[in-house]
Amino acid sequence: MANTEVEHQTTVDTTVKEPGLYKVIYVNDDTTSMEFVVQSLVEIFDYDEEVAYTITYDIHEKGSATVAVLPYEIAEQKGIEVTLSARSKGYPLQIKIEPNE
Repeated sequence: MANTEVEHQTTVDTTVKEPGLYKVIYVNDDTTSMEFVVQSLVEIFDYDEEVAYTITYDIHEKGSATVAVLPYEIAEQKGIEVTLSARSKGYPLQIKIEPNE
């Protein structure tokens, strides 16, 4: 009997891909106060007040606005933080997380 050995070559791809980025979008409503929106942008997204007011105005005028573009896990966590804070104050503010295309 012949002894046959089979050799396998395997190539491993070691390329690390950057995580996908996602937009955090605030959706305007008639109940959530502009002060709360500004405060959340300053406290959760670390914007200074002037930039936070500009973003808040965009949300109000356009109906929604992207407030940050972040890796998915961070975008989701910040969206949850804002939502929990809004609900604790009785605001219905809606946050959407969408892929950044």
